[in-house]
Amino acid sequence: MVAERRVLFVHAHPDDESIGTGATMARYAAEGAHVCLVTCTLGEEGEVIPPELRHLSGDALGEYRAGELAKACAALGVDDHRFLGGMGRWRDSGMMGAPSNEHPSCFWQADPDEAAAELVRVVREVRPQVMVTYDDNGYYGHPDHIQAHRVAWRAFVKAADPAFGEGEPWRTSRFYATAMPLSVLAEGVGTGPFELPASVEEYGFGVPDDQVTTRVTGDGDAKTAALRAHRTQVTVEGSHFALSNDVGQPIHGVEYYTRLAGEPGPLGADGRETGLFA
Repeated sequence: MVAERRVLFVHAHPDDESIGTGATMARYAAEGAHVCLVTCTLGEEGEVIPPELRHLSGDALGEYRAGELAKACAALGVDDHRFLGGMGRWRDSGMMGAPSNEHPSCFWQADPDEAAAELVRVVREVRPQVMVTYDDNGYYGHPDHIQAHRVAWRAFVKAADPAFGEGEPWRTSRFYATAMPLSVLAEGVGTGPFELPASVEEYGFGVPDDQVTTRVTGDGDAKTAALRAHRTQVTVEGSHFALSNDVGQPIHGVEYYTRLAGEPGPLGADGRETGLFA
C-alpha cells in the first residue's frame, strides 16, 4: 500500500537530518506518511567528540557514522534511508576552504547533473509531494550543504522532465529549505549547560523572521533520541545539544522552513504554514 503523503529529505551528512529536521521527520513518520531520507556523504571529515572514539577518521569514521545514522533513523521511525548514488559514492568535503574540498571524490566536486540524476531515480520511485533540503547558502555555508541544495533543486525540476534520465516522470509540488528565525536564535542565547554565544550573530546562521514561511510542531523526544545516536558528532545534555565547537543550542521540537516552490498550505495564527503538505 502506497502512503498517501510522501516527503523526501535531502541532507549532506549523517546527523544533519536529526539536527535540522528530526522532529518533523518523526512527526510525519508517526502519522503514517512515507518519509524518505537521502544522505549525500558519510561524513568522513567530521570532528569526533568522545576521546575514546578519536582514533576514527576517514573511511573508518564514515562507516561508523553510517551506523549512527541507522540508529537515528530508527529513533525517528524512518525506515527508508538511502545514500545518494550508493554508500560512499561521494565523500564529505569538509568545511569551506579546507584541502578536503579538492578531493576528486568529494561531494563539492561532484557534477551537479550527475548527482541530480541519482536523486531523480529516488524521486521517481518515491513520488514525494514534498522535498526538503537547505537554502542556496546551505543553511550556514558548508560546501556539501550548498551542493545538496543545488542537486536537490535540479532533481526537483528534472524529475518532471521526460527527456531526463530513466523512469516515469514525477512532478513534486512543494520544495522547502530549512530555516532558523533570528528571533528563535535570540531566545537561546545564554541558556543551557554549554558555553553559548553572547549574541545571535556569533551563531553564524539564522534568517530574518519574515523569510520563514512554515512552522512545524514535531516530536522533540524522538529528535533528542536521534541526536544521542550521533555520538561521534553531538553531545546532548538535557534539553540542549552541542557539536564539536561546544556551542550549545536548544533542542527544538518546533522546526522552521522557507517554502521555495509550491502554493501555501493552511496557515496558523502567526501567518505561517503549520505543515509541509498542502
